[in-house]
Amino acid sequence: MAQKQTHHFAKITAADFIVRAAYQMGKTPLLPIFAASLGAGSAVLGFIVAVSTLTGMCLKPLIGALSDRSGRRSWLLVGTALFAATPFLYHFIDTPEQLLALRLLHGLATAIYGPVTLAYVAERAHQDRAEKLGWFGMARSGGYIVGPAAAGWLLTYMEPVDVFTLIGLLSCLAFAPIVLLADRDAPLPRTSVSLGRQLTDAFKFGAYTPAVWLAGSLEATVFVALYAVKAFLPIYALSLGMSVALVGTFFSVQEVAHLVVRPFGGRLGDRQGYRTAIALGMLLIGSCLSLLTWDHTTFTLLALAALMGGGQAFIFPSTIALVASRIDASHTGAGMGLIGTLKNAGKVAGPVLGGILVHWLDFTWMFWAMALLLAVGATAVWYRLPGRNEAIMPAPTLTEMKDSA
Repeated sequence: MAQKQTHHFAKITAADFIVRAAYQMGKTPLLPIFAASLGAGSAVLGFIVAVSTLTGMCLKPLIGALSDRSGRRSWLLVGTALFAATPFLYHFIDTPEQLLALRLLHGLATAIYGPVTLAYVAERAHQDRAEKLGWFGMARSGGYIVGPAAAGWLLTYMEPVDVFTLIGLLSCLAFAPIVLLADRDAPLPRTSVSLGRQLTDAFKFGAYTPAVWLAGSLEATVFVALYAVKAFLPIYALSLGMSVALVGTFFSVQEVAHLVVRPFGGRLGDRQGYRTAIALGMLLIGSCLSLLTWDHTTFTLLALAALMGGGQAFIFPSTIALVASRIDASHTGAGMGLIGTLKNAGKVAGPVLGGILVHWLDFTWMFWAMALLLAVGATAVWYRLPGRNEAIMPAPTLTEMKDSA
């Protein structure tokens, strides 16, 4: 059984790495540069970078709940098809408005992969859950490493629209591990509960689970800052005469550190408590953002990128493990979808808020504002989150929810 689970883990990890690496090639620094070439201003550019997450924000809970009922594998096949087909459509984009619409479609692929892959892994990890989720997160981090660096390098030889075509071709490789993936160790039991009733119970269960709202709000706060940086650091760097390849390397170094430190961050959350890991990570990222505008040497920028990646590694395994350990097993996908919705709200708000700050003030004030946001968030985590993980209020049972209704 252990060997079988290891094979499943390897397949889902390989598929996630392939599609995430290809998707990140099309996000930073390629997407902001492509949008700017179409005439998008700073505020519109922020919406373009953020809008793909709107799809996930609306659909992740629904998709997660549907995968609880019908299985993970079929939804992963649909997501893989979207990852593979959508990049070819960028050839037909001529205006920022068209690009905005296409990004909504492209976001559907991540809306599927996000909750379904996490649910697939979480339901098979019963001990040291944060650490195991940390190891799985290395695949996504690996994609963030390869993607930006590859895109930055390819942009020195190819037009942006041609890079998108290559992204589509690379995404097709993910079909191999997904087709070979087993869905469940045991078939789903027969149920007379209607689809509508199951969805209602799943969302009600998630709404009454404090861990979902706590973890989701923490991730949203972090992603506001991270996605503002993703959207505007490339433009800021180009305005200073930096190489686009250096910008791509910045994000790759950030994710290298995220990849390397993530299992350790998960272990820290399992052993010392989620409060310690999350607060430490938020303070570390906030400190780095406040220093981004002080020194623009290559060494300093890459050192800050590494520290930011380490901060991410402390935060995210603990927030996901918090939800996985507190939600009923029959609603794991819905729980991951709900936290994904809150996380995506931060991804949407970050570039939009960053664009407004850059438009009315400048890049420096935008970075400082994001650093202050994370410092406030870390303080709130330390004083409001229990020091021991088991002290967090557990999710209610369905009977308790009915009694309280």
